[in-house]
Amino acid sequence: MNNWQMRLRKAAICSGRYLAAICSGRYLAAICSGRYLAAICSGRYLKEIARRSRPPLPHHVHTLAEIEPDLLHHHHIKGIILDLDNTIVSEDDRYLAPHAEIWIAKAQSLGFSFFILSNGKRQHRVDYWSDRLKIPAISPAHKPFPRSFRRAMRSMGLQSGQVVVIGDSLHTDLIGAWILGCRSIQVASLPHPPRWWEKIAGWLIQKPYARTQELWDFSEQEYHHKQV
Repeated sequence: MNNWQMRLRKAAICSGRYLAAICSGRYLAAICSGRYLAAICSGRYLKEIARRSRPPLPHHVHTLAEIEPDLLHHHHIKGIILDLDNTIVSEDDRYLAPHAEIWIAKAQSLGFSFFILSNGKRQHRVDYWSDRLKIPAISPAHKPFPRSFRRAMRSMGLQSGQVVVIGDSLHTDLIGAWILGCRSIQVASLPHPPRWWEKIAGWLIQKPYARTQELWDFSEQEYHHKQV
Protein backbone atom coordinates (compact mmCIF):
# COMPACT_ATOMS: atom_id res chain seq x y z
CA MET A 1 0.00 0.00 0.00
CA ASN A 2 1.57 3.26 -1.16
CA ASN A 3 1.52 6.60 0.73
CA TRP A 4 -1.42 7.94 -1.26
CA GLN A 5 -3.55 4.94 -0.38
CA MET A 6 -2.57 5.26 3.29
CA ARG A 7 -3.67 8.90 3.32
CA LEU A 8 -7.04 8.05 1.75
CA ARG A 9 -7.58 5.30 4.30
CA LYS A 10 -6.81 7.61 7.24
CA ALA A 11 -9.10 10.29 5.82
CA ALA A 12 -11.93 7.76 5.48
CA ILE A 13 -11.41 6.57 9.06
CA CYS A 14 -11.36 10.14 10.41
CA SER A 15 -14.42 11.20 8.44
CA GLY A 16 -16.25 8.11 9.63
CA ARG A 17 -15.43 8.88 13.24
CA TYR A 18 -16.52 12.50 12.72
CA LEU A 19 -19.88 11.42 11.32
CA ALA A 20 -20.29 8.87 14.08
CA ALA A 21 -19.61 11.54 16.68
CA ILE A 22 -22.24 13.79 15.13
CA CYS A 23 -24.76 10.96 14.93
CA SER A 24 -24.15 9.89 18.50
CA GLY A 25 -24.66 13.43 19.71
CA ARG A 26 -21.19 13.81 21.21
CA TYR A 27 -20.27 16.65 18.89
CA LEU A 28 -23.44 18.59 19.66
CA ALA A 29 -22.98 17.84 23.36
CA ALA A 30 -19.48 19.26 23.17
CA ILE A 31 -20.78 22.44 21.53
CA CYS A 32 -23.56 22.78 24.10
CA SER A 33 -21.21 22.12 26.99
CA GLY A 34 -18.88 24.77 25.60
CA ARG A 35 -21.71 27.26 25.51
CA TYR A 36 -22.73 26.16 28.98
CA LEU A 37 -19.23 26.77 30.31
CA ALA A 38 -19.07 30.11 28.53
CA ALA A 39 -22.37 31.15 30.08
CA ILE A 40 -21.10 30.20 33.53
CA CYS A 41 -17.85 32.10 32.99
CA SER A 42 -19.68 35.19 31.77
CA GLY A 43 -21.97 35.17 34.82
CA ARG A 44 -25.16 34.91 32.80
CA TYR A 45 -25.96 31.47 34.11
CA LEU A 46 -25.60 32.57 37.74
CA LYS A 47 -27.79 35.61 37.08
CA GLU A 48 -30.44 33.39 35.52
CA ILE A 49 -30.37 31.05 38.52
CA ALA A 50 -30.77 34.03 40.86
CA ARG A 51 -33.68 35.37 38.78
CA ARG A 52 -35.52 32.05 38.73
CA SER A 53 -34.98 31.37 42.43
CA ARG A 54 -36.28 34.82 43.45
CA PRO A 55 -39.85 34.69 44.80
CA PRO A 56 -42.23 36.76 42.65
CA LEU A 57 -43.86 39.92 43.91
CA PRO A 58 -47.36 39.14 45.23
CA HIS A 59 -50.25 40.42 43.16
CA HIS A 60 -52.27 41.13 46.29
CA VAL A 61 -51.87 41.00 50.08
CA HIS A 62 -54.25 41.62 52.93
CA THR A 63 -52.43 44.57 54.48
CA LEU A 64 -49.49 46.77 53.64
CA ALA A 65 -47.44 45.32 56.51
CA GLU A 66 -47.48 41.86 54.91
CA ILE A 67 -45.16 43.01 52.11
CA GLU A 68 -41.51 42.09 52.71
CA PRO A 69 -39.17 45.05 52.05
CA ASP A 70 -36.34 42.61 51.30
CA LEU A 71 -38.44 41.11 48.50
CA LEU A 72 -38.90 44.57 46.99
CA HIS A 73 -35.11 45.01 47.12
CA HIS A 74 -34.62 41.67 45.33
CA HIS A 75 -36.84 42.94 42.52
CA HIS A 76 -34.81 46.18 42.28
CA ILE A 77 -37.68 48.30 43.61
CA LYS A 78 -36.49 51.64 44.98
CA GLY A 79 -39.69 53.69 45.10
CA ILE A 80 -43.22 53.10 46.40
CA ILE A 81 -46.30 55.02 45.29
CA LEU A 82 -48.98 54.66 47.96
CA ASP A 83 -52.71 55.12 47.90
CA LEU A 84 -54.23 56.73 51.01
CA ASP A 85 -57.98 56.09 51.34
CA ASN A 86 -58.82 52.52 52.39
CA THR A 87 -55.16 51.55 52.02
CA ILE A 88 -53.64 53.39 55.01
CA VAL A 89 -56.76 54.91 56.58
CA SER A 90 -60.42 54.23 55.85
CA GLU A 91 -62.08 57.08 54.00
CA ASP A 92 -64.57 57.59 56.84
CA ASP A 93 -61.58 57.92 59.22
CA ARG A 94 -62.61 55.05 61.50
CA TYR A 95 -59.79 52.59 60.91
CA LEU A 96 -56.04 52.42 60.31
CA ALA A 97 -54.29 49.62 58.48
CA PRO A 98 -52.53 47.62 61.22
CA HIS A 99 -48.78 48.24 61.48
CA ALA A 100 -48.82 50.37 58.31
CA GLU A 101 -46.97 53.31 59.85
CA ILE A 102 -44.36 51.00 61.36
CA TRP A 103 -43.87 49.33 57.97
CA ILE A 104 -43.50 52.66 56.19
CA ALA A 105 -40.95 53.90 58.74
CA LYS A 106 -38.95 50.69 58.35
CA ALA A 107 -38.99 50.91 54.57
CA GLN A 108 -37.89 54.55 54.72
CA SER A 109 -34.98 53.59 56.97
CA LEU A 110 -33.97 50.98 54.35
CA GLY A 111 -33.75 53.68 51.69
CA PHE A 112 -37.06 53.34 49.86
CA SER A 113 -38.56 56.55 48.46
CA PHE A 114 -42.28 57.17 48.92
CA PHE A 115 -45.00 59.26 47.31
CA ILE A 116 -48.73 59.39 48.09
CA LEU A 117 -51.25 59.73 45.27
CA SER A 118 -54.80 60.26 46.51
CA ASN A 119 -57.98 60.83 44.57
CA GLY A 120 -59.53 62.21 47.74
CA LYS A 121 -60.73 65.80 47.61
CA ARG A 122 -60.46 66.62 51.31
CA GLN A 123 -57.11 68.32 51.17
CA HIS A 124 -56.71 68.67 54.94
CA ARG A 125 -56.68 64.87 55.30
CA VAL A 126 -54.02 64.39 52.66
CA ASP A 127 -51.92 67.19 54.16
CA TYR A 128 -52.26 65.62 57.60
CA TRP A 129 -51.07 62.18 56.46
CA SER A 130 -48.36 63.62 54.26
CA ASP A 131 -46.97 65.43 57.30
CA ARG A 132 -47.50 62.53 59.70
CA LEU A 133 -45.83 59.96 57.43
CA LYS A 134 -43.23 62.40 56.05
CA ILE A 135 -44.22 61.53 52.48
CA PRO A 136 -44.95 64.07 49.72
CA ALA A 137 -48.43 63.80 48.25
CA ILE A 138 -50.62 64.88 45.34
CA SER A 139 -54.38 65.32 45.79
CA PRO A 140 -56.55 65.01 43.85
CA ALA A 141 -54.30 62.77 41.76
CA HIS A 142 -56.91 61.84 39.12
CA LYS A 143 -55.76 58.23 39.00
CA PRO A 144 -55.47 56.23 36.76
CA PHE A 145 -54.43 59.04 34.42
CA PRO A 146 -50.64 59.05 34.16
CA ARG A 147 -49.79 62.68 34.90
CA SER A 148 -49.60 62.36 38.69
CA PHE A 149 -47.72 59.05 38.45
CA ARG A 150 -45.11 60.72 36.24
CA ARG A 151 -44.80 63.61 38.69
CA ALA A 152 -44.29 61.17 41.55
CA MET A 153 -41.58 59.27 39.65
CA ARG A 154 -39.81 62.49 38.68
CA SER A 155 -39.89 63.60 42.31
CA MET A 156 -38.31 60.31 43.40
CA GLY A 157 -35.84 60.36 40.49
CA LEU A 158 -36.82 56.83 39.42
CA GLN A 159 -37.91 54.97 36.31
CA SER A 160 -41.09 52.91 36.09
CA GLY A 161 -39.21 49.61 36.46
CA GLN A 162 -37.93 50.76 39.86
CA VAL A 163 -41.36 51.66 41.25
CA VAL A 164 -44.21 49.64 42.73
CA VAL A 165 -47.72 51.05 43.20
CA ILE A 166 -49.61 49.84 46.29
CA GLY A 167 -53.32 50.50 46.67
CA ASP A 168 -56.72 48.91 47.10
CA SER A 169 -58.48 49.70 43.81
CA LEU A 170 -58.02 48.02 40.46
CA HIS A 171 -59.48 50.87 38.40
CA THR A 172 -57.27 53.60 39.87
CA ASP A 173 -54.08 52.23 41.43
CA LEU A 174 -53.43 49.05 39.47
CA ILE A 175 -54.51 50.32 36.07
CA GLY A 176 -52.50 53.50 36.62
CA ALA A 177 -49.44 51.38 37.38
CA TRP A 178 -50.04 49.27 34.27
CA ILE A 179 -50.29 52.33 32.03
CA LEU A 180 -46.89 53.58 33.24
CA GLY A 181 -45.21 50.16 33.26
CA CYS A 182 -44.85 50.02 37.05
CA ARG A 183 -45.45 46.91 39.08
CA SER A 184 -48.35 46.88 41.51
CA ILE A 185 -49.62 45.17 44.65
CA GLN A 186 -53.28 45.31 45.68
CA VAL A 187 -54.22 45.42 49.36
CA ALA A 188 -57.64 44.64 50.81
CA SER A 189 -59.87 47.70 51.21
CA LEU A 190 -60.28 48.82 54.80
CA PRO A 191 -63.94 48.72 55.93
CA HIS A 192 -65.78 51.86 54.87
CA PRO A 193 -69.30 52.96 53.84
CA PRO A 194 -69.67 51.76 50.24
CA ARG A 195 -70.30 54.29 47.50
CA TRP A 196 -73.07 53.63 44.99
CA TRP A 197 -70.77 52.11 42.39
CA GLU A 198 -69.11 49.90 45.02
CA LYS A 199 -72.51 48.41 45.83
CA ILE A 200 -72.80 47.40 42.18
CA ALA A 201 -69.26 46.48 41.11
CA GLY A 202 -67.02 46.83 44.16
CA TRP A 203 -66.39 43.08 44.24
CA LEU A 204 -64.78 43.34 40.80
CA ILE A 205 -62.23 46.02 41.62
CA GLN A 206 -61.54 45.71 45.35
CA LYS A 207 -60.55 42.92 47.71
CA PRO A 208 -62.80 42.77 50.81
CA TYR A 209 -61.18 43.12 54.22
CA ALA A 210 -61.64 39.90 56.19
CA ARG A 211 -63.76 40.28 59.30
CA THR A 212 -61.35 38.11 61.25
CA GLN A 213 -58.40 40.41 60.53
CA GLU A 214 -57.11 42.96 63.01
CA LEU A 215 -58.15 46.62 62.69
CA TRP A 216 -56.76 49.68 64.42
CA ASP A 217 -59.09 52.49 65.45
CA PHE A 218 -58.65 56.07 64.31
CA SER A 219 -60.60 59.25 65.04
CA GLU A 220 -61.02 62.21 62.74
CA GLN A 221 -60.65 64.39 65.84
CA GLU A 222 -56.91 63.98 65.33
CA TYR A 223 -57.20 66.27 62.29
CA HIS A 224 -58.60 69.02 64.51
CA HIS A 225 -55.91 68.50 67.14
CA LYS A 226 -53.31 68.93 64.43
CA GLN A 227 -54.86 72.20 63.27
CA VAL A 228 -54.89 73.54 66.84
